[in-house]
Amino acid sequence: MSNEVTKPWWKQLWPWLIISGPAIGAIGAAITIYFAFTQDVDQSIREGVSQQGLKVEQVAK
Repeated sequence: MSNEVTKPWWKQLWPWLIISGPAIGAIGAAITIYFAFTQDVDQSIREGVSQQGLKVEQVAK
């Protein structure tokens, strides 16, 4: 019989490698959602141009 001492799971490398992938994805999603709600996306495209839906047209002067 061998007297191997195993470390607790939080001191092993593999659980942290497995957890890191989804954790990085969740952090990235949270940052993306934050930017989606806080950035001013309703700015005009250019001066003299208006957008209605997906259509962009020149404004008559």
